Amino acid sequence: MLNTIKEDIKVIFERDPAAKGLLEVLLTYAGLHSIIAHRIAHALYKRGFVLLPRLISQISRFFTGIEIHPGAKIGQGFFIDHGMGVVIGETTEIGDNVTLYQGVTLGGTGKETGKRHPTLGDNVMVSAGAKILGSMEIGDNAKIGAGAVVLDPVPENSTVVGVPGKVIVRNGERVKGEIDLEHGDLPDPVADMLRSMNERLERLEEANNN
Repeated sequence: MLNTIKEDIKVIFERDPAAKGLLEVLLTYAGLHSIIAHRIAHALYKRGFVLLPRLISQISRFFTGIEIHPGAKIGQGFFIDHGMGVVIGETTEIGDNVTLYQGVTLGGTGKETGKRHPTLGDNVMVSAGAKILGSMEIGDNAKIGAGAVVLDPVPENSTVVGVPGKVIVRNGERVKGEIDLEHGDLPDPVADMLRSMNERLERLEEANNN
């Protein structure tokens, strides 16, 4: 466990340019605090304890704003940036070198039993506010865009955006018919509506002038 926690600390310096020193990270990074608490709670959970792991989880949630069920399986090199509002369900499985941002939910749907939360492969990145709901696999090296709601499995080496989430990039190539992640290319329905109204007004003015 100590080696795993050392790796969790190491990745903070690799992925967060704001991290300036070890003492700062140890004292102020809520994501790290929640991960350490989870490592302890999960070890107890695997040994058959129920109440104590849940108490550790809830105390950690109170202080960090991050809720990780003790049953969740999390690999090495896990990094939660900022972290407020992150929720990770009981049967979630997370591979190595995964990064989550604030507001991410790895949750279930309905009242199903058994495996009901997502499985994330290695090197997955889940952006702020994204929701991955249900028992599905997110392939290695996948990227989930901010605010996306993912309800279906995601192939490896893919980028997903939107509600519901759609794959827009796979193996480095844009999926035909879908936009990419350039902010200027993202659809803006309000702007489209205003543009349409303006064009109609121009046509009406031309008709009146004629």
